[in-house]
Amino acid sequence: MSALIHQGRTAFVSGSGQNIGRSIAMRLAQAGANIVVNGSSNTAACEETAELVRQTGQEALVAMGDVGKADDVKRMAESALERFGRIDILINNAARRPHQPFLTLTDEDWDGVLDVALTGSFRTARAFLPGMVEAGWGRIINFAGMKAIRGYQDGAPISAAKHGVWGLTKVLSNEFAPHGITANVISPGQIRKDADTKDDPDRVKTIPAGVMGQSGDIAGTVAFLASDDGRFVSGQMIAVNGGETT
Repeated sequence: MSALIHQGRTAFVSGSGQNIGRSIAMRLAQAGANIVVNGSSNTAACEETAELVRQTGQEALVAMGDVGKADDVKRMAESALERFGRIDILINNAARRPHQPFLTLTDEDWDGVLDVALTGSFRTARAFLPGMVEAGWGRIINFAGMKAIRGYQDGAPISAAKHGVWGLTKVLSNEFAPHGITANVISPGQIRKDADTKDDPDRVKTIPAGVMGQSGDIAGTVAFLASDDGRFVSGQMIAVNGGETT
């Protein structure tokens, strides 16, 4: 990807304090985008991401809050729009991934997952789409995962939420394509955390590529979809998983 391809644009990246979210924030900043860094609790990690963004020469704003809460989304959106005027690139990366048997799930367990992954994606899109429509350009990149492709045991709310995100993305793609806005879903496979120094051999066994993915693999895909080069890719789910699903 060429340098400064996103010059003058601003990205909101939820869950960008570490791992995939931080890698996305850095890749977009290196390409010239200003970044709104978001996390729900680890302020120190988000501030570290913001400082790394600033070291690239781009501006960064830390907007702490839970995308699963309407009041938090409203406050963060107001802060981001006051600072940058509009959000051009929306990355809905934040998620909760509890694993527990179906019959032990409470309403609170269910709602907690859907509020962040599904309803949070709806609320952030609703907050930032008007600016994209006005500008005639925008990119929305939501996140699914293996549980949006397969129904894994002990993952009912995650699978339901991620399937919902896929449906929401298709609607956004169709409705806003005439305004120069694309909407896509990335479905990561087994991605090694940045703090880990080597792959988990047991997890590698299920991956045809023979290695686990790294956060940079996801960030690179995001960077393409968020660029002008990605203008004709919309309404798609792109699995980045080393061939684990085909």
